[in-house]
Formats: sequence, structure tokens, C-alpha cells
Amino acid sequence: MLQNDILKLAIEMGVDSDLRGREAVLKYLARQKDKYECLPEKKKKEFDLVRLESPYLDSGVWNDNGRPVKKAMAGIDVSPGEILLAKQLGADTIINHHPLGKGLAMIEQAMDLQADVLAMYGVPINIAESLLKVRISEVARGVHASNHYKIVDAARLSEINLMNIHTPADNLVASFLKNKVEEKNPEYVGEITDIFNDIEEYKESGKRGICVRLFTGSEDNRAGKIAFTEITGGTEGSKDIYQRLSTAGVGTIIAMHLSEEHRRNAEEAHLNVVVAPHIASDSLGMNLFLDEIEKKGIEIIPFGGLIRVKRL
Repeated sequence: MLQNDILKLAIEMGVDSDLRGREAVLKYLARQKDKYECLPEKKKKEFDLVRLESPYLDSGVWNDNGRPVKKAMAGIDVSPGEILLAKQLGADTIINHHPLGKGLAMIEQAMDLQADVLAMYGVPINIAESLLKVRISEVARGVHASNHYKIVDAARLSEINLMNIHTPADNLVASFLKNKVEEKNPEYVGEITDIFNDIEEYKESGKRGICVRLFTGSEDNRAGKIAFTEITGGTEGSKDIYQRLSTAGVGTIIAMHLSEEHRRNAEEAHLNVVVAPHIASDSLGMNLFLDEIEKKGIEIIPFGGLIRVKRL
């Protein structure tokens, strides 16, 4: 497989596991094409054509020598030192999870899906979009000053291929956890934590001291409607959404990380929040994807915090 083949597979798997449903994602891409067709020629030249093919602009190939990938180092966060390690280990490619380069600069473009997911759980779409626009603007400003190409430059100088898979992997873990929970149909919050603690990535994370935790609520509380609104969609959503979710009948939120301000607002809205550890959750999503490329003959070397669990 070439890196672009790996990316194409990731996008396909991301679309198939997108909580919005495949049809909604394809409709989104069709709308981007319509917008492009209506642009004047000068604006068309400035338009990023990747938008017509991928709904996940926080994922991409950032350094590519065009050679097939046989051995890949795959992890959550890569450093310049690990790029040198990849070269020493004979890896053809580094597959990182968190956004790099242009993917980091465009991370807010992956946040639109959050509005549709919120609407799935009963938040009126006009309110979801309005609150999310404020948050998207915050995120765009927040990453604006980042040194986006530091790692990309290190890979280029080291002649190591580099790519990252972010929202597609997050979609995989969101879908996986949603299916697990809905299959068990837990009545109490503690039953949700039990479900997660039976998943290998979270078991290992617990051994490392990072356990599945309740950030608000109690294990003895009844779960009510369970919403998977804080697993995928680029990064944390609006801090002002929790009362809206509570009013919509949501009782419990599943998240992979939560700021203190978000936590306080969720608590004030009387919501239970179960936090499945960030890196373990990222590992789960990446593992579901890495299994597929390993089936195609690519050797995987885990690094950078990845808890590698195979489900081949």
C-alpha cells in the first residue's frame, strides 16, 4: 500500500463509522462540491480540492516519497526524536494519530459533525450550530499560532514518510463504544464503567494508572439516555451545550477528555459524565484501523503512547 491508499482506507472506514451515517456524510461532500462549482474562477484556484473528497481535513499525508509501505511506526503523538527512531528501525512511514501540519491548521474543519450528533440526541440543530460556531472560532484562533510544520519538517529532513489519521479513528472508537453500550443496555452509570473496563485498551490504561472515571455524577445514578457527544469531532465542543442536552433528556455523556469548565457546566446540568481515558480511547480507534492495514501485510511498530491491541 502507498500512503495515499492508507489514507483513502482510513477515510472510507471513518465515513462508514461516522455517527451521522454514511448518507449524511456523502450529502455533506456533495454540498462542498456545489459550493465549489458556484465559485468564480479566481476563488476556484484557491479552493482546497481535498474538501471534495474528504470530510476529515484534520487527517492527511504530510511527507511522501511515493514508495510502498511495508513497515509503519504507528502512535498517538510523534516527536522529532521518534522520527529518528523510525529511521533506525527501518520504518517506511510514521502513522500518527493527532493532527500535524495542515491537518492541525484545519482541525476546526472536522468539528461540524458535532452539531449533527447533538441533533441526534435531541438538541435543536439551530442551537447546536449556533453554539458550535462560537467554539469552532475559538479552536481556529487557538491553533493559529502553533508551529504546525515542526514535525513535518523533521520528517522531511530525515526522509521518513509521515501521515496522520485523526477523526476517522475517533469515529471508529465512537461507533465501537456506542455499539458496546447499546448492546448491554445499562441501567446504571456503574454498569457503563464496567463495560469499558472489560475493553483491553482501558484495562491496560488502568494498570498504568489512568482509569475510566466519573467526572460528574455517581455510579449508583441511573444512566438515562446515553449520549456519545464527546468522543469524535476534532476536539471538545461548546462548554454551553450541557443544559441543552439535559433539557433534551440526556442523562449521561461519554467523553474522552473534559476541561474543568466543561465539567462544572455538566455538573450544574445534572449530567453524569463518564470519561474513557483519552490515550486509551485514541489507541482503541487507531487499533481498529491498524488491524485492517496489518491484514494487508504492513508490519506495525507501536510507539508514542499507543496501547496496541489486535483484533485480527
